Amino acid sequence: MTIQYVVYTEIIYAIAIMLLELPTGILADKWGRKPMVVLAACMGCLEFFLLLHASQFWHFALVVVLAAAGSSAASGTETALLYDSLAANGRERAFEKIVGRMRGFDLVATMLAALGGSWLAHQFGFAFNYWLSLFSMGLCLLLTCLLIEPVTSPSATGQNEEPLPVKQFVRQALLQFRDRPGLLLVVLAATVTGAAINFIDEFWQIYLDRIGISVLYFGLFSAAIYFLQLPGSLLAYRLRDIFGCRPLLLIILAGLTLGFGYMAAVPGTSSIAALFLICLFAGMIEPLAAGYLHHRIDSSMRATMGSFQSFGTNAAIMGTGLGFGFASARWDIFGGYGLIAVLCGGFLTYFFFASKRQLD
Repeated sequence: MTIQYVVYTEIIYAIAIMLLELPTGILADKWGRKPMVVLAACMGCLEFFLLLHASQFWHFALVVVLAAAGSSAASGTETALLYDSLAANGRERAFEKIVGRMRGFDLVATMLAALGGSWLAHQFGFAFNYWLSLFSMGLCLLLTCLLIEPVTSPSATGQNEEPLPVKQFVRQALLQFRDRPGLLLVVLAATVTGAAINFIDEFWQIYLDRIGISVLYFGLFSAAIYFLQLPGSLLAYRLRDIFGCRPLLLIILAGLTLGFGYMAAVPGTSSIAALFLICLFAGMIEPLAAGYLHHRIDSSMRATMGSFQSFGTNAAIMGTGLGFGFASARWDIFGGYGLIAVLCGGFLTYFFFASKRQLD
């Protein structure tokens, strides 16, 4: 595909995931988590099957819609299923630790895929990686079918309760934020930090190119960026117990503000340390925010609330992306990262004052 068509598929993906995020979360809470996890695995299988035979633009457009549907079905649902399963066994206190470990496995798998995918493509052709991914998703589908959903919802208990209308269901979910201001602050913090880190994931190659780092070292930097997120993911639950949720979130926001600010103001080899600092903080966010969220909401709203967070992050990425694109066009990538630093610093100031009495 041409670059223009690639941009079109990115736009289609963003629109699809925004439209599907909340409905899939609501369906997971109304009808059960397992069906949505199985649906996500099915979408993954169809996605890679179509990629093996894709040759026209509409094929790739359909693939990104399937990818968006799978991502939407899984976001919020997987962590809700995990928390309910732990709570059914009296182990909900271990939620952040297990989420961190899951994130760690994801990062390790991403590193292995990045390092091994190019070699496999060189040895056996690009299609081999898609066949391998299709096989992996098929295995994932088989394993998800073996999941047992804990008895927490009408779908799992077999009760024939009249489900709430969708509007009332959404209203009750929004009331959770009104009645728990601290919950809204943590979700906003996760949204802002998640959107900011997305611009590291998407544009670090351009930044390294601009400061004179040879493409020869990009593979090493790619592995380092993922590897540095591991400590935060694995230790977030311990750091929360030591510092508390509010101080730790303030530290993360301050670290991102300083890191992006330094990358924008002092471009050079020393700014690589700031890039790595951002990666260290990035790993803490998911287990910390997910733990705060799930410990304080009812099981009947768990997947929906998780979808609200994911929806907010994607909306923030789209909105921030417009400013990032404008600033980067005018002042190169350094201006874009400068804008991210300003946004993180502004939210840090707001969070510092707003969370004094609202965050437990």
